[in-house]
Amino acid sequence: MTVLSPAVEAPRRAWLADLPVLAVAVVWGGSYLAAKGITTTHTVIAVLVLRFALVLPVLAVAGWARLRALRPAQLRGAAGLGLVLGVIFLLETYGVVHTSATNAGLIISLTMIFTPLAEAAVRKQAPSPGFLGAAAVSVAGVVALTQGAGFTAPSPGDVLILGAALARTLHVLLMARTEAVQDADALSLTTVQLGAAVLVFALLAAVPGTGDSPWAAAAGFGAAQWAGLAFLSVFCTLFAFFVQMWAVRRTSPSRVSLLLGTEPLWAAVAGIAVGGEEPGLLGYAGALLVLVGTAWGRRAVRTP
Repeated sequence: MTVLSPAVEAPRRAWLADLPVLAVAVVWGGSYLAAKGITTTHTVIAVLVLRFALVLPVLAVAGWARLRALRPAQLRGAAGLGLVLGVIFLLETYGVVHTSATNAGLIISLTMIFTPLAEAAVRKQAPSPGFLGAAAVSVAGVVALTQGAGFTAPSPGDVLILGAALARTLHVLLMARTEAVQDADALSLTTVQLGAAVLVFALLAAVPGTGDSPWAAAAGFGAAQWAGLAFLSVFCTLFAFFVQMWAVRRTSPSRVSLLLGTEPLWAAVAGIAVGGEEPGLLGYAGALLVLVGTAWGRRAVRTP
């Protein structure tokens, strides 16, 4: 039996922790195409109810003891964050119905640019020149990406995904600044947030004129739709959350963040290679600029 030296074993363990996190980035990248494949304008809310109602019981059972230990202030804080999370999912899902999966995955990556800009504004500190350059490259990329078929007004879906990126930024800022949730257990916090979001979706589904009910949508699903829903529920939600909890205990948060930051790349791969989307030459150039800009921006934020 071969015994590996500590110098060899440490990088090996790091990569073993990296691979599941990279798998999360891949499935998240594929989530836009999966959502597009099972969702229509009339079933957005129904699909959201089904997607998260399927995983909530598992999360609640897995963390029941810690969930019961949450203080009232923590519950209120997590529920408030859940309302913002619900807005994010509504914007993302309505958006992906009206744009390509490639565009959705790349535009939402602007969160990595918006968040440091928002933090700088809150702290009244000017961003570094390098970061501003990265932001300019990313914005130019989004403009080129959304105009791949010729210079026209961005589609309603592009605008909704952009709104989702801004809402994600707000969610990150609130998570960091809501004192009540700072010491809350991560699993319990996620469970309460998803529960609040599902409650919003269920209330909206009960309003006449908001689309098909979850039961009607489920009854109309075929095997392909159920497979897509299972992918979103099991892999993009349950698997993703538990891998993140597992990985941050075995590697650095920065390493996890870096790997998850490849999500827009996989969204583009899924949209083009699997979904048959064709962004055109200008669109490809825009996609490359978004990827370069977000990577540059992440490095500029980490650099003192």
